[in-house]
Amino acid sequence: MKLSNAILSLAVVLGLMLPVASIAHELQPGYAALDQIDEGRWQIYWRKPDVAGRAMAIDLLLPETCLPRTGPDVVPQSGSWEADWVAVCEGGLAGKLIAVPGLDQTQTDVLIRFAPLDKPSVSLRLTADETSVLLPEDPDWQSVFSAYAGLGFEHILEGWDHLLFLFALLVLIPDFWRLVGAVTAFTVAHSLTLVASTFGWISLPGAPVEAVIALSIVFLAVEIISARDDERRLSQTAPWLVTFAFGLLHGLGFAGALKEIGLPQADIPLALLAFNVGVELGQLVFVMVAAIALSLLSLPFGRRAVMSYRPVVVVMAYAIGGVSSYWLIERIVSFT
Repeated sequence: MKLSNAILSLAVVLGLMLPVASIAHELQPGYAALDQIDEGRWQIYWRKPDVAGRAMAIDLLLPETCLPRTGPDVVPQSGSWEADWVAVCEGGLAGKLIAVPGLDQTQTDVLIRFAPLDKPSVSLRLTADETSVLLPEDPDWQSVFSAYAGLGFEHILEGWDHLLFLFALLVLIPDFWRLVGAVTAFTVAHSLTLVASTFGWISLPGAPVEAVIALSIVFLAVEIISARDDERRLSQTAPWLVTFAFGLLHGLGFAGALKEIGLPQADIPLALLAFNVGVELGQLVFVMVAAIALSLLSLPFGRRAVMSYRPVVVVMAYAIGGVSSYWLIERIVSFT
C-alpha cells in the first residue's frame, strides 16, 4: 500500500470517528442524602437525572426497618427530578442495606451521602454493577476519596468536549514533551478554577461557560489548519499559555458538574481533591490511549511521518472543528 493511500485511509477513519461524539450526551449521576434528625428520624433527599424530559426510571429503596421505604413522586427542578421526606428508621441506618432498583438498566451512577449525628458523614457510590450497599457503621475518609475520585474519572471520560480538546492538542503538538507541558498547564488552570468556583470565589453562568468551552476547541481546530512550518503561531510557540487560558474555562465546566453532583459539607476539601485526582487520571488514560491508537493506525510509516502529512492533519482538523462548531451553535441557541 502506498504511503499516501494508507495515510488518507487513516484520515478518513479518524474523521468518521470524531463526529460520533456529537450525538453522545452526559448524564449527571443520581444523588441521595440521608441526614439524621434525631434517634429515629432521618431527612431524605432524593434526586434523579433527567432523561429526555422525564425522570430516570430508578428509585431509592430504604431498609425494611424504615417507614416509608420510598418517597413521594419526584418533581422537576433545574434539569433534574427531586423529592424529600422524613423516614422513621428503627435501630438507625448504620449496617443496613440501601438500594436503587432500576440502576442496573442505566449507564449512570448514584452518589449517596450518609450523615449520622454522632459520626462523620460518608459518601458512597452505586453503579449499574452494584445497585445496593451496606451503610457503614464506622465511616472513614477513604470512602469519600474513592467515591469522588471515581466520579471525577468517569466525568472526564464521559465529557466529550473536554476529551476533544485534549485530542486537538495531541494533533496540534506532535512533540511529546511540549505536549506534556501543555497538558500540565491545562491541569493547573482547571484545578484553580474548580476550587475557586466550588468555594464561591468566582461564579459564572453555566450556559456561556459551556459555549466558550466549545469555542476553545474550534480555536484549536483553526490553529491546526493554519499552522505552517515557516510561520510559528502562538499555539506552537507557547502552547502552555493557550492551554492555561482555556483550562481556566474548562475548570468552570468541571465545577458546574461537581455542583450538580453535590459535595459532603464536612469533607469538601477531600472531595475536591479526590474529584480532581480522578479527572487527572482520566485525562492521562485518554491521552495515552489516543496516542497509542494513532501510533498503531500509523503503522508501518510511523506516527511522526503520518502526522506531518498535511492531508491527514487537515481532515482531522475539519472533523474536530465540525463537531465543536455544532456544540457551539447548539449551546448558544440554548441561551434562550
